[in-house]
Amino acid sequence: MRTLHVVHHVAVIGLTIALTTGCGSSRKAPPASSDAPADAATTAASAGALLPGTGTVLETMDGGGYTYVNVEIDGSKLWVAGPQVAVQVGDTVSLSAGMEMREFHSKALERTFSVVQFVSEITPAGGRQANAAAMPPGHSGGTPTPASAGVTAVERVEGGQTVAEVVGDAAAWSGKEIAVRGHVVKYMSAIMGKNWLHVQDGTGADGSNDLTVTTDATVAVGDIVVVRGVLATDRDFGSGYSYAVIVEDAAVTKE
Repeated sequence: MRTLHVVHHVAVIGLTIALTTGCGSSRKAPPASSDAPADAATTAASAGALLPGTGTVLETMDGGGYTYVNVEIDGSKLWVAGPQVAVQVGDTVSLSAGMEMREFHSKALERTFSVVQFVSEITPAGGRQANAAAMPPGHSGGTPTPASAGVTAVERVEGGQTVAEVVGDAAAWSGKEIAVRGHVVKYMSAIMGKNWLHVQDGTGADGSNDLTVTTDATVAVGDIVVVRGVLATDRDFGSGYSYAVIVEDAAVTKE
């Protein structure tokens, strides 16, 4: 009889522990990243009522493997962070269910968010998905570079080249200094320690109308800039991400 009593007592304790610990098991930890808090469970609260949902991007930045977006949903604004993905101000994005973090400090951005929702997915309209390798669009196997439709032709910079000349005859320009004036049609910040942009000047057909650039300069989509730097060809960043033509560490001047 004593043996049965002990077994029953242990079983009750085990059931109590299981029920107690199971109460918080439905919470999802934020995606793994250098920006993730060391102990998410101690600062996590229930997901906000606005998520999942669809909203408009008011502000965006990348850091620590995350894309941070300030979105407006049903008239309310909130910060959301998820796996890195290419988004722009004005984009409509769909957001998965989130986990709320209060007073979260991003080491990569050197910024503290009073409230931020960590989600597993940020999906811009059109279905672009998060880029697992945290690389900007335009590489092989990634999101296509922006179309040139609607890009107004700009006058070439004095002594410089057009995008079509550089990209269309990349072998001849490889390893040489080039100077190109054009519109910024795509911009992503803080990727592999650099800002990435796509520049078009209205010249060239598909495949020769877009120049990829990395720089320390900060610009915005729609800016007209002059890019100066050495053209590189067949640049491979590993993991299947490569560029046929790119200007790295360029000097970029906004006009």
